Amino acid sequence: MRCLLMIAVLLLPLPALAWDVGRDGPRCTLTHRTPETTIRLTYDPGLPEYTISLTRPGAPWPRAPIFALRFDGAQPNMISTSRHMLSDGDRQLMVTDRGFGNVLDGLQFNDMATAIVGDEILRIPLDGAAPEVADFRACRAPLPIG
Repeated sequence: MRCLLMIAVLLLPLPALAWDVGRDGPRCTLTHRTPETTIRLTYDPGLPEYTISLTRPGAPWPRAPIFALRFDGAQPNMISTSRHMLSDGDRQLMVTDRGFGNVLDGLQFNDMATAIVGDEILRIPLDGAAPEVADFRACRAPLPIG
């Protein structure tokens, strides 16, 4: 009986925790969902501009002067900005910039990312991110015409 219960639990649908690369029209996208947040990166070659957004399903992000991302692993790094914006009832935090090399390196070559806003921290495991970040980098090439 215990074995049947364990098998039933293992077969329950779980939320997708994969990193997914794709396109939204001409924009390249990289998305990852966890129970705590949805992370979405975009690259718009027409501008050219990168955006990262972290959207929380419940509690809003605190209003703070600095947003930081710390990467822990093989290539540790910490980056910060005062140019972040909050929207959607402060549940979405967004940063836009023309260069995202440090963000992409952090996601691709490390084990953990930690978002820091004021006293709030959110840890994001980077399991499985590396190949998808590599595909996101390759996606930056223009779409073929025709």
